[in-house]
Amino acid sequence: MASLSHLNWLIVRNCNSYLLKKRNIPKPFSTERNNLTNLSSYRYSGLVHHKTLAVLPADKKGFTVVYKKKKVENQPSKSLVKVTMKSGPRRSLYKLKKMLKAQKYRKDLTKAALRRASAVLRSQRPRNTKKAKKAKKTE
Repeated sequence: MASLSHLNWLIVRNCNSYLLKKRNIPKPFSTERNNLTNLSSYRYSGLVHHKTLAVLPADKKGFTVVYKKKKVENQPSKSLVKVTMKSGPRRSLYKLKKMLKAQKYRKDLTKAALRRASAVLRSQRPRNTKKAKKAKKTE
């Protein structure tokens, strides 16, 4: 028996405002809010699932985890929970993994969430420019 989320996916998979199709790319992208991989697929869709997960960059360092509470899914303002993690990259990733495991929150999204969080943390690292490298060598 198919669940309601499967039915919703069959309705919105080919026609929704978040769909991004490009030439010569077989799998379309998705720009929806709670999609971890930005691929248009049933597993990662934030539109059709009761429990969704998003990893966003925090203000200056760290990242914010946004997830839905199933109990109040009909009240959009109360359904989203935001948790900011900025206690260093390794510890934050460990805390994210531990949080998802403790809450038993969509095991299939754990690896994608860790990859997204790692990419966010990597983007916040200061870049080593060629000028800075030359300055260090001359000193």
